Amino acid sequence: MPAFDASLLPPEPDLSFELELWQAGLMGVAGIDEAGRGALAGPVAAAAVILPQTMEVIGLLKGVRDSKQMTPKHREIAREWILQYAAAWGVGFATPEEIDQLGIVPATQLAAWRALGQLLPYPDHLLLDYLFLPDVSIPQTALIKGDCRSLSIAAASILAKTSRDALMRELDLTYPGYGFAAHKGYGTLAHRGALLRLGPSQVHRLSFTLI
Repeated sequence: MPAFDASLLPPEPDLSFELELWQAGLMGVAGIDEAGRGALAGPVAAAAVILPQTMEVIGLLKGVRDSKQMTPKHREIAREWILQYAAAWGVGFATPEEIDQLGIVPATQLAAWRALGQLLPYPDHLLLDYLFLPDVSIPQTALIKGDCRSLSIAAASILAKTSRDALMRELDLTYPGYGFAAHKGYGTLAHRGALLRLGPSQVHRLSFTLI
C-alpha cells in the first residue's frame, strides 16, 4: 500500500469516500475497524457500521473520530449516538485461542467477518482501516489512517473499542489480579508485573511474547 501524506488528513473524519460510493449507486457502505490487535490478553474485536445515506449524519455524529483520540467518557457517549443513528451495525470477536491458532491478522479478519454477518442489509462496499478481507466477495477499499478519514470507519473503531473494553472489564472479575479493567490486556508494566507473579491466564495469547 502506498505511503500516505498525513498532512492531507481532514480535521475530522468525513463522508468523502462514502459520498463517492453513494453517488455510484452503492448505498450500503460499511466501515470496518478493529480493537485489541496488539494486546497480550483477551479477544480481538472488530465492528462494522453502515451510516444512513445523508450528509446530515456528520452533524449527528459530531466529534466521532478515531477512538484512540477520544477519552473513555467521550467514547461511551459517541457509542450511544452511533447505535441510535447507524442504519446497521455489528461487532465480532476472535478469541485468544483463535488468535494463537490462526495468527493475529487472520483472527482479526475472522472478527471482521463475524461483524459483517450481523449487518442487515448486507453492504455493497467495505471501507476498512488498513485491512483486507480475502474471503469476502464484497468490493473493498483499504485506507491508511481510515479511522481519521472516513466517518463510517471512525464509528466502527468506537464500537469495536467500547465493546472490547466492556468485555475486558468482565474478564477482570473472572481473572482478578491482572488489572484487565485498567489496561484492557495491553502490555503495560503493571500487566507484565502481574504476569511475572501469576503466570498467564486462560485468556492470555500464548503465541505472543508476554514478558
